[in-house]
Amino acid sequence: MTTQPVPLLHSRRASRASSASMASRAPDAPRASSVVRALLARVAPLVLGASALVPFAACAQQASATPAPLHETGFEAASPEDVGVDSNELVRLSQWIREQKLDVYSLLVVKDGKLIFERYGAGASRNANYELYSVTKSVTSLVAGILIGEGAAGLNDSVADKLGAWRPDLRADLADKRDIELRHVLSMSSGLHYDFRPKDDPIYYTAPDRLKLAAATKPKAAPGTTFEYTDINPILTAAMLSAAAREPVEKYARAHLFEPLGMKHAAWERADQKGLVSAGWGLRLRAVDMAKIGMLVLDHGRWQGRQVVPQQWIAQMTTPAVSPHFGYYWWVNNIVESEPEYDAMGFKGQFITVLPKRNTVIVMTSMLPIEGGLRDAKNVQMFRQMVSGYIVPALDNAQHATPTGERRAALAQELEVSARTQGIPGTSMDPTDKPKL
Repeated sequence: MTTQPVPLLHSRRASRASSASMASRAPDAPRASSVVRALLARVAPLVLGASALVPFAACAQQASATPAPLHETGFEAASPEDVGVDSNELVRLSQWIREQKLDVYSLLVVKDGKLIFERYGAGASRNANYELYSVTKSVTSLVAGILIGEGAAGLNDSVADKLGAWRPDLRADLADKRDIELRHVLSMSSGLHYDFRPKDDPIYYTAPDRLKLAAATKPKAAPGTTFEYTDINPILTAAMLSAAAREPVEKYARAHLFEPLGMKHAAWERADQKGLVSAGWGLRLRAVDMAKIGMLVLDHGRWQGRQVVPQQWIAQMTTPAVSPHFGYYWWVNNIVESEPEYDAMGFKGQFITVLPKRNTVIVMTSMLPIEGGLRDAKNVQMFRQMVSGYIVPALDNAQHATPTGERRAALAQELEVSARTQGIPGTSMDPTDKPKL
């Protein structure tokens, strides 16, 4: 991974159920009728609405696995046309992904709080979780906001002071970082520099004590003056948040973020030998739970009426800090530039994109090309094309979004085909890249 320094710029932005057996003998007519009605009540939403995508998407998973029930996800399904969205464009997008042989694990669109598009490729499913890479940073920012709201942490907290007290053995190495504050590591403006090895850098794989490695880095610029996207910063962040929470950050996140959002199969992996996870990678979430993160941000920190993250923090973290396209671990106008947009993005094609004006959240997990790096990476360019070339036009085409049986059948058929289609990975795969059930 490379780092990219950018001169200081000041920019602000206004803020589930199995079918009952029908094989029982000689039921009386009223009982048979009630059983049929019950079955129809369960099946009708799947056949007549865009919820048809639910059973078809499940075709992607192994035969032994049962897809998580939709009600458990916290979302209600609807057909795209039910909320004024043209499903033809979404079908075209799915066909394009197959034609290009792109290895897209999951692609979801939530509009007005309804799950209107849920596409999985072969080997993926609603049940599976996925390595999120740098989307981990954006989720970590939400955890930081909760701790700040509780008064347990502050943006002005000094790296040297807080971590020196937490790890006294590192005080000497941290002494030159007294002016670096939590705000600086969250905005990638700590001024610290680290020479990354292109492959198998110890910071990601073999370092027994990542914090010791991070503490030994040296400043090359004054804090808050230069944007440099370096994975030293999220190591410091994970340590500072763990110190503030008085427990591992992943344990705090589970109790204060994952459980309130009803997340299942969430796992924060790849801790070092000291037990410290990184705030920059290692988090695994299901695509539906990534969508919950997007909805949480869209609704100013609320989930189903509960304020989980302070509203003020949502505004702060999605406002540019040092880079005009980066706040506190959230990207700003990175995927869509023509309207308000903020997003989380991961190294190999993992995205959560929020379009506030359209009340829409878009989620994707994939294995797409990484050449170009950061905002210029090929997977980012591909995702921009998907959003601007297909999804936004679908959202804009309400006048042609007429619900018909033909449209529903076309969408259901395409999702079924997609669930049997295996794409070609666009980059090298690590063991952690495979979907896990």
